[in-house]
Amino acid sequence: MKQPELTTLCYIESDGRYLMLHRVKKQQDINRDKYIGVGGHFLFGESPDECLKREVAEETGLTLTSYRARGIVTFVYGDNVTEYMHLYTADGFTGTPGPCDEGELVWVEIDRVCDLPIWEGDKIFFRLLAENAPYFSLKLVYTPDDCLAEAVLDGKRLQID
Repeated sequence: MKQPELTTLCYIESDGRYLMLHRVKKQQDINRDKYIGVGGHFLFGESPDECLKREVAEETGLTLTSYRARGIVTFVYGDNVTEYMHLYTADGFTGTPGPCDEGELVWVEIDRVCDLPIWEGDKIFFRLLAENAPYFSLKLVYTPDDCLAEAVLDGKRLQID
């Protein structure tokens, strides 16, 4: 039986922009050509906060000084992937973003993020972030061809357009 993946995902904010990772460097990448936040997989024994800070430092060179847990996103992709992503935003950091071996780091105006190639379900949590929603649980189910098949927010199924 396949085990679920445990990850963090962070959107670092500065001057009305999010630091986004354009995933273009790995050929075999479920996120290939999409824009996502930064983060990654837990190491054994790590808390979500420890994973967040380590992954942000590894991928960006930044040290977070102010961040907030915003929700948990259950990402289901076909029959092979179930990932529990601890979603964060951060508004304090030291350092300057450096090169990333997983893609290109780019600052994007927050109101332009949904115009980029992103997962369809990400638009739901970006709306929740913009509304400053309390901590939420969001389940996003995708077909193997990247189509959003189901979205459930805090136990209630959402209408998908």
